[in-house]
Amino acid sequence: MITSIEFKKEVLILAKEIGVEPREIHLRPMKRKWASCSSRGRLSFDKKLLNEPKEVRFKVILHELLHLKYPNHGRMFKTLLNTYFINLKKKIGSNDNGEIAEH
Repeated sequence: MITSIEFKKEVLILAKEIGVEPREIHLRPMKRKWASCSSRGRLSFDKKLLNEPKEVRFKVILHELLHLKYPNHGRMFKTLLNTYFINLKKKIGSNDNGEIAEH
């Protein structure tokens, strides 16, 4: 498990990698989904993500961050999601505590 501060740090690092700036980042209980992105740049994530493996967190975070560029789930969105995920898995590693580390 990571803390909410560590999670928000992950969001900001990944946002920088793909060139977007979320206006707000929130963690709260969500019943039906992992996360959401508002048209105003507010990202909300389910608190349960703090207990998920880094790979799951990254995929959810990337998904929401890409909505800041592409608001739909079209072909371009899916292609970019997969490309960024593969590239970030190679570029960003973890330290001994399982936290994200920039290389």
